[in-house]
Amino acid sequence: MNGKERLKNALNHKDGPVPIDFGSTTVTGMHASCIEDLRKYYGLERKPVKIIESYQMLGEIDDELGAVIGVDSTGLISWKNMFGVENTGWKNWITPWGQEVLVPENFLIADEGNDIIIFPQGDSTVSPSGRLPEGGYFFDTIIRQQPFTDDELKVEDNLEEYGIIEDKALLHYKKEAERLNAAGLGVVGAFGGTSLGDIALVPGPALKAPKGIRDISEWYMSTVIRQEYIHGIFEKQTEIALENLNRIYSVVGEAIQVAFICGTDFGTQNSQFCSTETFSSLYLPYYKRINNWIHKNTGWKTFKHSCGAVADFMPYFIEAGFDIINPLQFSAKGMDPVMIKKEYGAELTFWGGGVDTQHTLPFGTPEEIKAEVFQRCEILSQQGGFVFDAIHNVQAKTPVENIVAMIDAVNEFNK
Repeated sequence: MNGKERLKNALNHKDGPVPIDFGSTTVTGMHASCIEDLRKYYGLERKPVKIIESYQMLGEIDDELGAVIGVDSTGLISWKNMFGVENTGWKNWITPWGQEVLVPENFLIADEGNDIIIFPQGDSTVSPSGRLPEGGYFFDTIIRQQPFTDDELKVEDNLEEYGIIEDKALLHYKKEAERLNAAGLGVVGAFGGTSLGDIALVPGPALKAPKGIRDISEWYMSTVIRQEYIHGIFEKQTEIALENLNRIYSVVGEAIQVAFICGTDFGTQNSQFCSTETFSSLYLPYYKRINNWIHKNTGWKTFKHSCGAVADFMPYFIEAGFDIINPLQFSAKGMDPVMIKKEYGAELTFWGGGVDTQHTLPFGTPEEIKAEVFQRCEILSQQGGFVFDAIHNVQAKTPVENIVAMIDAVNEFNK
């Protein structure tokens, strides 16, 4: 089987090799510094790593490195990055940690003291929307909440970043889908616009002057005290999303196998951001409409990301129509892999969770990493329904020998 076939096999809950993913989404990737270390370790050509997601400084795992690792999937990345800059026309940049990388041509930054600030849509005449702090390895969103009263709130203010997809974006998706599909790998499409209430997006990092509710704390409070307003946003966003999905499918068709729907987190390390009742009434109806449209009109599987302690949410994710849950953060409260696989493994594919990126991967020994990878694979791969990846992205400063131990372990498990 090639990568596409291995992925399809797992998504259809059939026994077989565990497909491997690194880099197909913005929650299953690697920091650019780790990719440079891996290329050096494997003796590959030294060249700048392309930054495919500037917010987290995630690098591209190209065909050459992907073949060495043994990845089975790849990603059709969004037309624009988190800061509203088109992912085109690449140029060189030396990061604060001294790495040469490639960034989009309209990637515009400036120094502010010892920090680096980045401007939305590459426009330095407006306030910056992101900050890379001194000693940091990725950008933080700058909150630019404007004063408001409840009487002044308009639903359209929180919809400014959503609209009917541009023709040039459709052309980009068409060409990229055809190119990636020809490589024999599973393809994950991340088109944007379907993530409801994602805290990374609420502040509007791609907008020059965001209006509406843009402070994260205020947004969380609004999910309780302004539910009618939030319903209005989700209703209109879903309408736009369905129109865009129809347009996207008309150009990419079945060249992709998985659609990344949302990265909205519902879990913390020890609890949840909202109750299952709030999820059921506020989020679920809109996700269900999106997932139902995809299942009715395409052959795609739908991908839901949520970190944290979300075991209680699994039945609701299933009711909402999600096929894939990423990751399984087993270090969070109540996230027992045996229980979750037993209870929900027949209906959900678990993508990620192969090794703990908070503790084991950065701080463990290669032997400890191998043992954890084997344990997770043995539990989660039974009757398919498991795609190997770490728990969220592999972070900067993770020792390269530990990353290699993880890669070697899953490939050894498959043999």
